[in-house]
Amino acid sequence: MAVKHLVENVRDIALVGHRAAGKTSLADALLFDAHAVDRLGSVDDGTSVADADAEEHKHHFSIDTHVLHADHDGKHLNILDAPGSPDFIGAALEALAAVETAVIVVSAVNGVEAVTRKMFAEATALGLSRAIVVNKLDADSVDLPSLVENIQASFGKNCVLFNVPDRTGPGMREIYCLLDPKQILPPSVPVDVARSRSALIEAVVESDEALLEKYLSEGKVTLAELEADITRALEAGTLIPIFCVSAKKDKGVRELLDALARYGLSPAFARKRLDGFQIGHNGSTHQIEPTEQEEFVGQVFKVVNDKFVGHLSFVRVMAGKLQHNHNVVNLRNGQTLRIGHLLEAQGKATTQVHEAGPGDIVAVAKVEGLEIGDTIAYTNHAPKLPLPHFPAPMFGLAIEPKTRGDEQKISIGLHKLASEDPTVKVTHDAQTHELVISGVSQLHLDIIRERLKARFGVEVNTKEPKIPYRETIQGDGAGDHKHKKQTGGRGQFAEVHLRIYPLPREITTQQQCEEQFANKSRFEKLRSVHYDPAFNFAFLDHTVGGSIPTNFIPAVEKGCKEMLERGVLAGYRIQDCAVEVHFGKYHDVDSSEAAFKTAARLAFKKAFMTARPALLEPIVKLEITTPSRYTGAVLGDLPTKRAHVENQDSLPGDMTVIYARAPLAEVAKYAAQLGGMTQGQGSYAMELSHYEMVPAAVQQQIASRAQLKKDEDEE
Repeated sequence: MAVKHLVENVRDIALVGHRAAGKTSLADALLFDAHAVDRLGSVDDGTSVADADAEEHKHHFSIDTHVLHADHDGKHLNILDAPGSPDFIGAALEALAAVETAVIVVSAVNGVEAVTRKMFAEATALGLSRAIVVNKLDADSVDLPSLVENIQASFGKNCVLFNVPDRTGPGMREIYCLLDPKQILPPSVPVDVARSRSALIEAVVESDEALLEKYLSEGKVTLAELEADITRALEAGTLIPIFCVSAKKDKGVRELLDALARYGLSPAFARKRLDGFQIGHNGSTHQIEPTEQEEFVGQVFKVVNDKFVGHLSFVRVMAGKLQHNHNVVNLRNGQTLRIGHLLEAQGKATTQVHEAGPGDIVAVAKVEGLEIGDTIAYTNHAPKLPLPHFPAPMFGLAIEPKTRGDEQKISIGLHKLASEDPTVKVTHDAQTHELVISGVSQLHLDIIRERLKARFGVEVNTKEPKIPYRETIQGDGAGDHKHKKQTGGRGQFAEVHLRIYPLPREITTQQQCEEQFANKSRFEKLRSVHYDPAFNFAFLDHTVGGSIPTNFIPAVEKGCKEMLERGVLAGYRIQDCAVEVHFGKYHDVDSSEAAFKTAARLAFKKAFMTARPALLEPIVKLEITTPSRYTGAVLGDLPTKRAHVENQDSLPGDMTVIYARAPLAEVAKYAAQLGGMTQGQGSYAMELSHYEMVPAAVQQQIASRAQLKKDEDEE
């Protein structure tokens, strides 16, 4: 059976941008204009096809990426409606991993905002074609020329108007395409038509040398020549079209739909994303191509645990055909999985399909073991596609059930929610025996709590967000401990002598560790070295003469690694250090693995405290956008948060963007503070930059609080 959609007729599109730009309203309007739905959905009255989640209805903003589709002008459009809040950035990034075209939606009222810039940069880094939609042009006091200048100042001069409205504001009625040089536009159009048309033509012809030469020599090109070159210009990035839209009034939506169907990139343009990936067959290899004839390769980009449908894994088919009732191999772990039903999603609704080809986006139902980023194929000879990049979660909450006995339900629910969201991590704190959930922000974790209650019937108590400090050392140290216990019968005996050293943070592999640090020139009688990249930790066996029997060395290493999780200074995990065990003693009868593990833990603790221990704190990059009249207040407040301002830019529309770095501990609740300073008009984006030494005075406070808590727990 042939696949449902030919490769050249598929368009994969992600709607991204800042919160409240109107992405979901635009998605609903696109579906309506393509006759994929019978009525125009509305976010406000809860009838949107995309925002179908209970939490989304409650909060009136998108939380997840929603998968939609429509057929228009012989083309099949897969539309991914991504959330715009910086708190749910993970869902937006997973959408970009599955498409060829990013449609960046900009509010005509608010202009270019923090997440707008973030999504444009991410789409550019992934090599996607980009288009910009200026939405809400029916609002009062919209200055379209200034807005276009703002966009060009932010993203480059190749951002050019593709069409224009007859006017802005509530009286907006018609949208006119600028492509045809012969078309006469009404005088009420709010931009310089001749200049805008020239900019569009120049952006299109720039991708084609022959057409550019003709334009420069003759001063004109035909409409047919321009239209034939638009897709190439989109792929090359010489053209980033700006479309004018009012989604709620359904103005400009049909024109956008026409353009996406006619000029948008098909999955055939995934070739550059697949460049260098080889498929092996019968001892030979060849370059993987996004064609139906190729061997099947797909990637999971989204996971949902639906209360009614169950576990759904959304797959973007990169090459070949995926068929129902077929086995696939998960290249992450080599596991063979049986694919039963394939589903095509329209928001919450799904329809069964039998086959999917390149560019198709389908959901696989009730197949456990698939994670976001997994590559699946029919054979294990297929290439493993690169994992999407997601920001590290920076906010932590320790949680416990309100009702005793719900611990198991909480654990199951949290792990299911974490499998859906790559910016959620669930860990068990070995020090406090608490279940800790980490996310992007306080709001992010509030939504997780709401979903725990709604989906799994579990209510939880939470403690103050935990800042993920780290412990390290600044110098060499040494320590030893003799563990001796005699309580009748067989005793316990072990003695361990350790040295501890700082390990350069640039080391990331076993090979680098051996070349740059743990080598014979430094440790003459080195027997073995084990490197752990998760902690940037090296364990060196430098014992001689059997002072510690070989069979007890793993127990010494295990004892040291337990301390990495527990921490020494203030109970935070340890990184960037190496331990050398160089001497010890044992007893033929009383020595055991448990005894050596205990001795190693206490020797490590002593050595660590002699090596100038220090706390590291997470430093985040802040990008703060605010009306210029509040710039002084924001700049005056940042130093109180130990922030370092790096740059400041003025944006059209009397807006300012401030770039700064600050300790996460100081900006953990920045959303509310910024809102207060800017009367709710400021916005910011934040991501982990690096770790830095905590100032001595702050370190003393953190260590004292940790010791106080430890003393209370021991009472």
